[in-house]
Amino acid sequence: MATVTHVGETPPNPRRWWALGALVASMLVLGFDTTILNVALPTMAGQLGATTSQQQWMADAYVVVFASLMLPAGLLGDRFGRRRMLVTGLVVFLAGSVMGALADDVTWVVAARTVMGVGAALVMPLAMSVLPSLFGPAERTRAVGVVSAASALGLPLGPIIGGWLLDHFWWGSVFLINVPMVAIGVAACVFLLPETSDPASPRVDVLSTVLTATGLGALIYAIIEAPDRGWGDPLVLVLLGLAVVLIGSLVLRERRVERPMLDMELLTHRGFLLNATAATLVMFVLSGLMFVLPPYLQAVLGNDAFGTGLRMLPMMGGLMIAARAAQPCVARFGSRAVVSAGLVVLAFAALLGSRTTVHDGYGFTALWLSIAGLGFGFSVVPSMDGALGALPADRAGSGSGLLMTLRQVGGAIGIALLGSLLAGAFRDRLDVTGLPAPLGHTAGESVVAAHLVATRTGSARLADSANASYVHGMGLVLLVCGIAALATALLAAALLPNTPTARRTEGDGTPAVAPTTVDAGE
Repeated sequence: MATVTHVGETPPNPRRWWALGALVASMLVLGFDTTILNVALPTMAGQLGATTSQQQWMADAYVVVFASLMLPAGLLGDRFGRRRMLVTGLVVFLAGSVMGALADDVTWVVAARTVMGVGAALVMPLAMSVLPSLFGPAERTRAVGVVSAASALGLPLGPIIGGWLLDHFWWGSVFLINVPMVAIGVAACVFLLPETSDPASPRVDVLSTVLTATGLGALIYAIIEAPDRGWGDPLVLVLLGLAVVLIGSLVLRERRVERPMLDMELLTHRGFLLNATAATLVMFVLSGLMFVLPPYLQAVLGNDAFGTGLRMLPMMGGLMIAARAAQPCVARFGSRAVVSAGLVVLAFAALLGSRTTVHDGYGFTALWLSIAGLGFGFSVVPSMDGALGALPADRAGSGSGLLMTLRQVGGAIGIALLGSLLAGAFRDRLDVTGLPAPLGHTAGESVVAAHLVATRTGSARLADSANASYVHGMGLVLLVCGIAALATALLAAALLPNTPTARRTEGDGTPAVAPTTVDAGE
């Protein structure tokens, strides 16, 4: 498709679509790894004896570090070269993957996931921050859609390939498979991605980075430990108070410095703030859903790991279809309508899924998963593009780092909060009558552990109770997700800045997507 360069516009980068291929390879690595672990968690829980809270840490150690380091990672890319830092991130991610493959207990798995989070923190914001410099407004929505679809494509590939690996090899193979993926990503970035930087960007603030990491860590730890200890436990209360103090100190510090790492001024731009909020909510729901779904498909419905991966495809298929269709819908109806409608569809899917019973087969699950995928795609792509479109060109790295940080914080809180809700509901409903106290405690740690105890004791009643208790907890999680998505849809419909529906034409007469706009107050 020909592109006309208007007066005052910078000519488009002739290598931009090849460069996008390098970004796609990088995003595939992250998407691939995320869902491989989700499918592997039930298997790892059985083989390593991991409790629900330990499984949450295996997932959240990655996400917390990811969220904490994305802001300084974006600045490092701005100052020293985005391609250079992107390749560095992929190499660090590779080191963490090898470490995970060699781990032999939960502690080392959590450590490996932490290292992988450092690498991912460099990859994600820098992959997104180069888009505004490569693509103009008429092409940026398409580019965001392609990158989002690449990340989404990794999601179904992860469970399918990871499930096959788990059925034939040891669980460490789900880490080792990242090695060829990372090698492809590194080669693509080196040979296809042009180097971009902004040497005038703010320096990395070590104290602010420490405040971010410790504040988020304290918050996530308190949420994960609360179901076991109780929300009134002194340690939980101290951690919650510490999180408030640390995050509050971070905000105050960043407001005082002349060139902040956490650019609070960006949050005053309505277009960036509201689009970022919508994208964060989507990550909250998606992360929680991806955490609770694999144990249901494996432990309750009795599928193996490979079968679980296949049965997650409807959601991924819906997401990729919607990611492709989002651009023309935004061009015709505006981003406000598309994001709001996507959130409503997501809310409907979650509320429908909350009606799942222990006697429902996979057909009902496939139905609401497909609808959820459509809702995810139609809400996240326009909101991400709207937020990126509100960023000044010279703050692309730090701004996209802030955007991705907010999304990952939403994901971390989604896993911690919704996982804790699930763990508490499961433990309260599980009938361990007649079991010795140690076995009853073990059974209450997770649905996988309950099934292991049921097999050891020959108790069909415990297995039935475990299934019913897990489905009950999953229903509560989906109910919370549905309510949160519906509330955000109403706020988006009322407050979200809209793109103009009028369209100009390109050189071949094809309508071009109108550029994302922000309100006059920005």
